[in-house]
Amino acid sequence: MPEDTAALLWSDFQAPDARAFVDPPRNDDDKYTRGVLGVMTGSASFPGAAVLGVEGASRTGVGMLRYLGPGRATRLVLQRRPEVVTAEGRVQTWLVGSGMDASSREKSVTSALVAALGAGDPTVIDAGALDLIDHASGPVVITPHAGELVTLLGARGVDVTRAQVTAEPAAWAEHAARLLGCTVLLKGHVTHVVGASRDGDGQISVGRGLRVTAPTTELATAGSGDVLAGILGALVATRRQALDAEPTRLADLAAAAAVIHGLAGERASAGGPIVALDIAEAVPAVIAALRAG
Repeated sequence: MPEDTAALLWSDFQAPDARAFVDPPRNDDDKYTRGVLGVMTGSASFPGAAVLGVEGASRTGVGMLRYLGPGRATRLVLQRRPEVVTAEGRVQTWLVGSGMDASSREKSVTSALVAALGAGDPTVIDAGALDLIDHASGPVVITPHAGELVTLLGARGVDVTRAQVTAEPAAWAEHAARLLGCTVLLKGHVTHVVGASRDGDGQISVGRGLRVTAPTTELATAGSGDVLAGILGALVATRRQALDAEPTRLADLAAAAAVIHGLAGERASAGGPIVALDIAEAVPAVIAALRAG
């Protein structure tokens, strides 16, 4: 077990807790005040990740989604979601990295990711952009599974195996948050979220830990994590103003995304197998049920 995991307070985060983050739009809202999510995801090898993340975000309720990815992924995204904007412009939150491979990422893609990370906006960093976390200048939440966390920690000299992370996910999520100075959402049947941030002097503060237990094991399917990243990106974008005032709420948003993702999987499954797109399609009904209480 990591040595710096001593006194973190853990609590279970459930549907009643997530309800506070799914308010309907106000009468005076427009597409900009509801949040603009910029998305850099997908690649030539994994274009579907872009579609799944965009679908998850779109169905969570964001004012505008601006997708800036490779050509094939862009075409697939527009075929599925023609309302998505594919031109550069105003962005309030970024979602980056899903469906990318850091080892084969083109230099132009890396440059674009670094520019987005350096803009100071809240950012959800997934999969193939985790190696660029040090370029982020705004609040960050990372969404690794156990294997990705091992790679990320290994790059910083931490010797840990996937089996060790899987055996003690709470301890390793906390260790990563303390080491990296960002909020960590460690995916699993029980998802562990640890809030952390870095101040202007580089000092890292760590908040409480949140556990979200999935209501179904059917979520263990390819692309499920891409949908979760999209849900989270949308929640952060819609809460940008509140997050600016209280950055520690990023952990709650991450946990809320995990709750919505789990409930959508349960609703889509109804006891049977599902694919990732089924999860995204069930999100609006889940949010409606949460709003109704």
